[in-house]
Amino acid sequence: MIYKIAIVFISILLINACSTRQESITVADYQRAEKMLIVNTSSLVSGMISNPSWLENDLLFYKTSTLDGWIFVMANPTTKEKKSAFDHEKLAAALGNMNLKDINANKLELSQVEFSEDITSMSFNVQGNRYQANLTNYAVTKIDSRKRNEHLSPDGKLAAFIKNNNLWVRDTETDKTMQLTSDGKEDYGYATNNAGWTRSEIPVLLWSPNSDKIATFQHDGRGVGEMYLYNTQVGHSKLDKWKYPLPGDSLAFRIERVVIHVKPQPKLVRLKMQPDAHRSTISDHIASRNGEFLDVEWASDGSQLSFVSSTRDHKSAKLQVADPSTGEVRSVMDETVQTYFESGSNEVNWHVLNETKEVIWFSERDNWGHLYRYDLITGEVKNQITKGNWRVLQVLHIDKVNRLIYFTGANKEEGDPYYHYLYSIDFDGNQLKNLTPENANHTVHFSPSKLYFTDEYSTPTTPPISVIRNLNGEIVSGLEQGDISQLLANGWVPPTPFIVKARDNETDLYGLMYKPSNFDASIKYPILNYLYPGPQSGSVGSRSFSPSRGDKQAVAELGFIVVEVDAMGSPNRSKSFHDAYYGNMGDNGLPDQIS
Repeated sequence: MIYKIAIVFISILLINACSTRQESITVADYQRAEKMLIVNTSSLVSGMISNPSWLENDLLFYKTSTLDGWIFVMANPTTKEKKSAFDHEKLAAALGNMNLKDINANKLELSQVEFSEDITSMSFNVQGNRYQANLTNYAVTKIDSRKRNEHLSPDGKLAAFIKNNNLWVRDTETDKTMQLTSDGKEDYGYATNNAGWTRSEIPVLLWSPNSDKIATFQHDGRGVGEMYLYNTQVGHSKLDKWKYPLPGDSLAFRIERVVIHVKPQPKLVRLKMQPDAHRSTISDHIASRNGEFLDVEWASDGSQLSFVSSTRDHKSAKLQVADPSTGEVRSVMDETVQTYFESGSNEVNWHVLNETKEVIWFSERDNWGHLYRYDLITGEVKNQITKGNWRVLQVLHIDKVNRLIYFTGANKEEGDPYYHYLYSIDFDGNQLKNLTPENANHTVHFSPSKLYFTDEYSTPTTPPISVIRNLNGEIVSGLEQGDISQLLANGWVPPTPFIVKARDNETDLYGLMYKPSNFDASIKYPILNYLYPGPQSGSVGSRSFSPSRGDKQAVAELGFIVVEVDAMGSPNRSKSFHDAYYGNMGDNGLPDQIS
């Protein structure tokens, strides 16, 4: 991710003699402000769910807030049953016996929870380590930390990891290891997870569906400049240094794409092509947070590898397919734009359908983000699938049998253009349907079978409702409903959505305003304008409900009006809106903030 830097501009409005505000801030003001921080407001909301994840058998696991803390729930969309996912008291006691501190059964700080196939055990992170719990007798064991930097194969039998700049695999049953590459060296290693601005020990790769091959690369950082970081401590400081290409450098990271055949014996196949820039179609990195190799897809039988090569300047993207046995590479199609090419929002949106020799491709060529269907063999456009003055955000599921695409989109419905909705449409561009019709921001997660999806919908001013729907958008069962009655009783006030004109006096801009809970319309207040100019993000962020959106309401309680607005140059609207100050970073959307 690109780390956000908040820039706050203070504009003090003139105060006339007849209309003044208090001259000093009192202890009571600070106490009221403190009550609006997330550490104090989150406990006053119940029925908010987080981290919903589907198990392979279409059981849903999630965490939901209560006034006493939170609980972990398992829901079955078939039977409509909901119950605790495990015995919270027994697990808390078992963790306490592991000498973990401050363990509370009502506030178990578990993350990255995974269940065994038969749901008799689960693994999770807590207090910086990973553990496994037997859910029959609640015996807890600590998991070897090195296993956290591994990539597990789809069949669960092998785990890939980096050792001395080479790629290895570990047999998860016997713990025996096997070296896959041997020519990796410093600054020229395999599966290296380093983009400069972010780095990790997790290897970057993609297993084939049948767990016998790995798509990855040899990462060439030779000649790339270094970044240095010293820690501050009593005594001698420690130096941290790593390769970090900067704008203007003649050399940046390159990747040499390879396929490693793991079974029956290790074999390395280099793809017959020039090195690619260390780029993806959605980021200056080629890896997701969990190390998954971006812009790479395996055919379901592992017979073909598809990938997109992006240029260093992000202006060109080329779809290519490779034979993993010979390394032969064929170019299918490419797209070049004057500014920069993106493949959607947060996730890569192109997909190769090998069975029907088709490609689903995302493009902003008509000024809006839409889907197109290409011929995989000829590289020719068959048809534009979605169209209009609205935007496809993310393709979530492609039903190859019924030839339907399920995707999130924005800017199409009445109201806030930043609200996300789930839609379906057929490959020919017909039967467009909104599956989440409520006027709100919708967050959805599909089940493994793709028969169900969770839908959590809310607005900045209304708490969330969480349900399970089927593929027709029908509600199968309810999950939770947010309750903010205690929050309101504590003096909370919602932000005020507003619409203003941009610098051109034509384009609508959308934002939120925060007023003190003791707001007095007869006096004037100084304004704090919180902004993040883009282009990766805007100022407002998600339109989903949150009891505290940063410290903005808390600051407002100290006698300010706080405003945030998504200026031109920020994402999730049209291409021209996003490109507003391309090539002139000094603009930063400031003319819109000023107007």
